[in-house]
Formats: sequence, C-alpha cells, structure tokens
Amino acid sequence: MTEYKTAARLNGLDTLRAAAIVLVMAYHYMVVVSGKNTFGFMTEIGWAGVDLFFVLSGYLIGNQILSPIAQGRDFSLKTFYIKRLLRTLPNYYFILAMYFIFPLALGEKGAAPTWQFLTFTQNFGLRPGQTFTHSWSLCIEEQFYLILPAIALLIASFKGSRQLAWIAIGLAVVAGMIARSTAWLEHGRNAINAYDYYEHIYYSSFARFDELLPGVAIAMLKNFHVATYSKIMRKGNLLFVAGLTAVGTMFYLFSHFLVIPGYGFGFLMTTFGYPVLATSFAILTLSALSTNSILHRIRVPGATSIALWSYAIYLAHKPIFKLAISPLTKMGIDTNSILGIGIIITVSIFGGWLLFRLVETPFMELRARMYSVDGANGRATSNPAEALPKQSEAA
Repeated sequence: MTEYKTAARLNGLDTLRAAAIVLVMAYHYMVVVSGKNTFGFMTEIGWAGVDLFFVLSGYLIGNQILSPIAQGRDFSLKTFYIKRLLRTLPNYYFILAMYFIFPLALGEKGAAPTWQFLTFTQNFGLRPGQTFTHSWSLCIEEQFYLILPAIALLIASFKGSRQLAWIAIGLAVVAGMIARSTAWLEHGRNAINAYDYYEHIYYSSFARFDELLPGVAIAMLKNFHVATYSKIMRKGNLLFVAGLTAVGTMFYLFSHFLVIPGYGFGFLMTTFGYPVLATSFAILTLSALSTNSILHRIRVPGATSIALWSYAIYLAHKPIFKLAISPLTKMGIDTNSILGIGIIITVSIFGGWLLFRLVETPFMELRARMYSVDGANGRATSNPAEALPKQSEAA
C-alpha cells in the first residue's frame, strides 16, 4: 500500500471533491436512468458539480505551476506535461476503449471522430445524446493544462508580472462573458434551439474556460500575495458562511429567475452566471484551505475515499448507469425505487474504485517513482520515498 493512498488528506478539499461527484451523479441519474427529478433539488443543481471541479482544478494545477515560479525554482514544462498525462490519460483511455469495444451497449446517437477523442477535442461540435458526452469537461481541463503553464511562464518573463497576471485573469473572465453572450445571441432560444446552446455554449471551451480562473486566482494569492492570503486564511468560518450563502443564492437564482422554463438558461445566466457561480465555489475553496474553518477541520465520513476515487467515478459512472438499467428491469427492480437507486449508485462507485485501483493507481505509483510531486517543479528525484505525494493537493 503506497503513500499515494494513505497520505494525509486536506479534509476541506476532499469534502468539496466528494460533493462535486455526488452532484454530478445525481444529475446524470436523471439524464441516463430515470428521466425524472429523482433526488429533488440535488438533481436540479447537479450539473454544477462540474463547475466545482473546474474551480478545484484551477487551484490545484495553478498552485503546482505558480509555486515554483514564485519561489524562483526551475519549472519544467516537459515534466509538468508528463505528470499530467500519467494522471489523466490511463483512466480516460480505458473508459474510451470500453465505448469502442462495446458500441451497441454503450453507444448513443452518433459520436465524434476517433481523433477528437484521442486529442481531447471532442467537445467541439458535441451535442447532447452523443457517445461519451460527459468527457466534455475533461477536454476543457486538458486544454487548460496545456495552455496555462506556457502563459504563466510567458507572463513571469516580464517586469511587473504580478500585475500583468491579474490583468490577464480579468481580461480572460471578460472574454468568457463576451464569448457566451455572443454565442447566446446567435444560438440561444430565439435563434435556434437548446441543442445548439449545448454545442456552442455549455460544452464550448471558449465559453467555459473562465470557470477555472477563480481557482487560479487563489493560487496567485497563495504564492504571490502571502500576507494577504494569510489574513484571508484567518477568516475560515466567515469564508465558509459567505461561500455557502453565495452558492445557495446562485442555485436559487438558477432555479427560479435565470432559467427559461422548457428551454434552459437565459441570457443573464449564460453571460454572468457561470463565472459568478465559480467565484462562489472559490470562496468555499478558500474556506477549505483555512485551518480555522469548520470545513477544513471536520472529516466527513466517506468523503476522503470518494474524493480519492472521484476522477475514476466520474469517468465510469455514466456507462455503468446505462449498463445497469436492463438487468435490473429484467429482475423486476424499479430503477426509481430505493432498492434500484441503491444498487445502481453502489455498483457505480464500486466500478469507479476498480478503475482507480487497477488502472489509475499503478500509473500514479509510476509517476511517484519518476518525479517529485512537489508542486510540479520539474525536479526529478532518485529517492522513491521522496517522490511520493505528501498531501491531497498533489493532483
């Protein structure tokens, strides 16, 4: 049993990761299995689990990139990319292979070309109902991982790089709002239909990348504004209350005011709602990082394991949902009953654990032997013990 599995965890981040995957599963249960609001309000806002993942990824990856830069240490693009690929590709390609090996059981109404799946670009032109649609968010994250370190190194090469970095983040957020508003006016309700909304806005890299930026902003504060970050960290419980209030308010607005009944999100939600929600999640993330916060101090039972398996569960749960429907129906088990729901959710989590254990873990152990996991600083080590992850920020 390696330290990759047993390392000390950050409770707050684990809780948020676990919450994110639970939300996603609740939403996809309606999409794939039940066709109805099975989990009530959690189903309604379940789509936002991906937005929370975006913010967490923005912080974790941003911190790995910015920490060595802030400390004046060498940062190797090659090492960063290799470590990212060892983290993300094995699970992804395994599930992708399952879709191609069992097209009749797992296939949907059409699929992107194979080269797009292999290059994480299938979110371009993606429409609801196609094969492996939930990979759209992975595309955006992989594209973000590809671009962010190069941009960070470029900005760091200029004088006044801190100010330039904040300006770049601000301009990127504005660019995201412009991209969404323009796309909504062209492909929104009055223009075409909801399927075009998903293709040109919801799944679009240009329209969703800015949700990772609040996480990057946290990493900026932590590494380049240490005194300010320390002051913020002293307000952990205040951040927790503020974050919950902000997220709850946004969920209420999504459900009652920023949605067009029978269609989807309107212009205001599309243009401004996504980055505001991401900022709200960023406040919760700050609380999770504060040792003074109840979110940081309390370990929610099961959250550590679910968080550790979350990437594998995300990839595996939707095809497992689909595969479980027929056998349960043949056995006379209603997939909307407590028994049916319990079986499907349990099997999906177990499937995610298997993927984590048999595919993800060996490659993470290989990565640990190859490199230090100290903030992706690019420093290889010949000491295996030194190379193992020490805490849950090592992504």
